[in-house]
Amino acid sequence: MYIDLIVLAVLIVFVVVYAKRLQTYIFGFGMIDVLFRILNVIDGYIPSGSLKNFVDSYIPSSIPGVISKYTDGTIEMILCFIYAIIMAIFLYFVVKIFIKRKKI
Repeated sequence: MYIDLIVLAVLIVFVVVYAKRLQTYIFGFGMIDVLFRILNVIDGYIPSGSLKNFVDSYIPSSIPGVISKYTDGTIEMILCFIYAIIMAIFLYFVVKIFIKRKKI
């Protein structure tokens, strides 16, 4: 079904509505992907139960996982490169903040 795509779209729409600067878009996108990955790591350690079923049914593994699931070929490659560029910008902002706030 398309539930994982819907969850991703709702979160991205929330970031777009909330964001006012490019940096906020990038942080929102990065936070969504990190959230999906954390939930799936936790899911791997839960033997069974309703939480495991919920995560398996409604939470995508990651943004590239959703891209690969619903596209293929050239469109998938373009979207994955866009994802890589966005995550590189996210890493740049995180490192920049880390260096700026570092106290020795």
